[in-house]
Amino acid sequence: MPKKTDESKQDHEKGASAQRSGTPGGDGQAAALSRFGRFVRSRMGKASLAVLVVLIITGITVATQDQIASAIESARLAKLTEKVENIYTASYQSNADATLKADRSKSSHDENNIYVKDNPYGTNTTGLYVYFTTSDAVKVSYTVSTPDTDYADFSATPDKGDEYVTTHEFQVIGLIPGKNNTITFTLTAKNGKQTTHTIEHKGAKLLSEVEVQLKSTKTNTSTDLGNGLYAILGNDSDGQDFMYYYDVHGVIRGEVPILFYRSHRLLFRDNIMYFSASTHEIVGMNSLGKIVKRYNTGTNYILHHDYGMDSDGNLIVLATDLRKSTIQDAIIKIDAKNGKVSRLVDMSALYSSYEKTTEDATLGTKSSSTTDSNNKNFDADVSDIKKDWLHLNTIQVLDDGSVILSSRETSTIIKLNDIESDPTIDYMIGEESFWKGTDFAKYLLKQDGSFSNTGGQHTVTYQSDSSLPSGQYYLYMFDNNYGVSNTRPDYDWAANTPGINTSYTGTGNSRYYKYLVDENAGTYKLVSSFDVPYSPIVSSAQDLSNGTILVDSGVPGVFGVYESDGTLISQWKMNLRKNIVYRVYEYDFHNFYFA
Repeated sequence: MPKKTDESKQDHEKGASAQRSGTPGGDGQAAALSRFGRFVRSRMGKASLAVLVVLIITGITVATQDQIASAIESARLAKLTEKVENIYTASYQSNADATLKADRSKSSHDENNIYVKDNPYGTNTTGLYVYFTTSDAVKVSYTVSTPDTDYADFSATPDKGDEYVTTHEFQVIGLIPGKNNTITFTLTAKNGKQTTHTIEHKGAKLLSEVEVQLKSTKTNTSTDLGNGLYAILGNDSDGQDFMYYYDVHGVIRGEVPILFYRSHRLLFRDNIMYFSASTHEIVGMNSLGKIVKRYNTGTNYILHHDYGMDSDGNLIVLATDLRKSTIQDAIIKIDAKNGKVSRLVDMSALYSSYEKTTEDATLGTKSSSTTDSNNKNFDADVSDIKKDWLHLNTIQVLDDGSVILSSRETSTIIKLNDIESDPTIDYMIGEESFWKGTDFAKYLLKQDGSFSNTGGQHTVTYQSDSSLPSGQYYLYMFDNNYGVSNTRPDYDWAANTPGINTSYTGTGNSRYYKYLVDENAGTYKLVSSFDVPYSPIVSSAQDLSNGTILVDSGVPGVFGVYESDGTLISQWKMNLRKNIVYRVYEYDFHNFYFA
């Protein structure tokens, strides 16, 4: 399984091989080794003795505890990565399933002898598998609590728990890691009679060092935010990557290890949750945590930033074609039935006359090595040898076979028709002056009203409304308000878009933006906007079912819930594991983790 290549891992390797000058042998070295041994045992236990053995065999004496810690951390991460890679194999999942069932069948389990097992499939560190039977058909719900008053109780009705059945099998979500948890199961009979059964269980320790309780920068005191979970879809790291679930109180309720990169969004179909586990793999997981579907982008493509599903359940994926000199500009399909990968759209061909006028450049710092010898380890965001002329970051797959795309590099929203048969450009929304003189200016919708266009927008979301006439709908987004086009250095964003930031470290604001699009009139109109913390790249916005709006500003690592008028209700800040919190979406997980 390919792993990330980055400077920090190289630094760890250098740290592990650092040597201290001095004469081998003697009391000084013996004392140093003794101190080193005690330090290793105190930090890592027996598992780290291998590190000590290697250092002794190679004759290395250790200069500082920082170097020791670096070596130990490198070894720990390597072991963890190996573990996670194994989790995502078919053999691991099959063996885990067989082991679970064999262990469960050793005795009978009713409501007075409930069977539980921590994270049997390896896909949710604090998830708890639950199984028991009842003589009468009952519904079931649960509440997770701890004696620690820092953590609110977490209550839920598990998947299928709203049905009257006699066999109960589900995953309890919400255990506090490393704490003694009390789980109270409430059973409701058809006649309305309720009984409760309680178990005590210590929550598993997290695999990462992410916060259990996020720091609140704005505490909600009035609004009911529901019982959904905030999915942290990428808190980028130099080591093992994860997806996290937090509740509306900022308390962690799940940790999902992935192979690397990010889980860009969650898709649900037929009681299976789909998410990206690496740049090459998208998996489907059932409500118990078992991986039951696996899809791979193949040797020619890597996933970049987003994906959706068509009406047949096929995955429609934004991708980079590794065979080309341009990046982030392809759309591929992965067939749901056979896993076959096919290219649907090559945007560099569709926009050929424009792409040829752009310069070779990418966002971010350059790296001397962005691929391994087999092109498996390609950096999905940065390259010094590829042209990032478009940088697609969002795709919305519509029922009629069209898609709506967001291009960060051109600060343009693009709608394509018939992507699975004959892709054509329907329209674009963007700065008129940017496209002036190109073959594509004719596709621009007319701006209705006076307002600044977006700069590098992310998570453009299609929203239908039955009260609108045919041909009208909303598009809302996180407007980064960052005007930089590295492949068009001649274009002056500041001169053409009033108020836009052109500095990554700018002091202005990003914005929530919502357009009313009228395809019949060929217009778009700004109907809602408010300022949010500035994030020049990444980030997300999501209209929630209760009328509030969830916004993640990825660079500062804050996400919050707003009233529709922009009044901040609550806000949380995460410690960045590296640079950004990629996206935060709320999911109710109905018909999956919860009924």
